[in-house]
Amino acid sequence: MGHAEYAKKGKPDILCAAISVLIIGTANSLEQLAGERIAVTTNEETGFFKCDFENILQEKSSFLMDSMVFSLENLSREYGRKYLQIKIEEV
Repeated sequence: MGHAEYAKKGKPDILCAAISVLIIGTANSLEQLAGERIAVTTNEETGFFKCDFENILQEKSSFLMDSMVFSLENLSREYGRKYLQIKIEEV
């Protein structure tokens, strides 16, 4: 949730773009490649993205999610927690 605000206002934000590509690409892969049924809620203005799964994830879907989290954690280390914080919540 929220924008990275890595770049100055009005400039292209490579961190925000990288995060968006990872999250949207993973959601698309979960639906199209893994066949998961998901409900996505987004708000581009606030940078909010939520993905609700209808069922327990398949093994390949868990792998896609693990890959996304791994990549996001690497971005957080590379660019700093000031711009990207990872919080995992299992429900």
